[in-house]
Amino acid sequence: MPKSWFLRAGLLTGLLFLYIPIALLIVLSFNDNRSVSVWSEFSFRWYGELLRDDQLLSAAWLSVRVAFISASFAVVLGTMAGMMLARFGMFKGRALFSGMVSAPLVMPEVIMGLAMLLLFVSMEQMFGWPEGRGMLTIILAHITFTMSFVTVVVQSRLVSMDASLEEAAMDLGARPAKVFFVITLPLIAPAIVSGWLLAFTLSLDDLVITSFVSGPGSTTLPQVVFSSVRLGLSPKVNALATIVVAIVALGILAAGFYNARQEKQRRRDEQMAQQGS
Repeated sequence: MPKSWFLRAGLLTGLLFLYIPIALLIVLSFNDNRSVSVWSEFSFRWYGELLRDDQLLSAAWLSVRVAFISASFAVVLGTMAGMMLARFGMFKGRALFSGMVSAPLVMPEVIMGLAMLLLFVSMEQMFGWPEGRGMLTIILAHITFTMSFVTVVVQSRLVSMDASLEEAAMDLGARPAKVFFVITLPLIAPAIVSGWLLAFTLSLDDLVITSFVSGPGSTTLPQVVFSSVRLGLSPKVNALATIVVAIVALGILAAGFYNARQEKQRRRDEQMAQQGS
């Protein structure tokens, strides 16, 4: 019993530590006073100010576009890398390839950001591309480091998956491409979606690497928020964060509802199969 209470107390402390700051942020977004230490009255003032702040909205829209494009390309490349590591066995250069794919997971972001900046500057001097730093260089840098996370997620799913289904399909005459799209892809779809969401979140939240590879006119939301901290954080940021939290919460609820329906359908199919047999 004492051990059970200790575990519950630790869990409760961890949850409070995580969610109390988010709750305070949401509450303060409805405070009419600019100061976070003085509550005046309930108001939607800062939400109106947010809708009139073109700089903040454009930075948020740029961050969403960069995250969406980066995550989409990272999923394709990460899935291909995960397939090579999980299905192609031992091949020449496997250790080097695996190390290069895993390097962004352990490399400090400052080092990686500086390396990407030097790469883009050298490429511009040698080939004339990319021209300057902007949205394109941010996307390329984000694809580089988010692809590693997708690779780990997809590879772990492929390793734990029963390969006999793919072998049986190939024994029946299915070509490798058809086996992948008909058998493998549906089975690893949850891992691909998880990898895409992870890549999207990491890209949307990145500040260090983006600071190295961005240029004038390509300021992302984390950069705007970080720069505004020096002059005093505006309550408009609280309003924007509250909207993001609401969108994420709705997405989690929708995903939970969908998974519950899928589980119920699976159990119903199992019961019908048992009754039929």
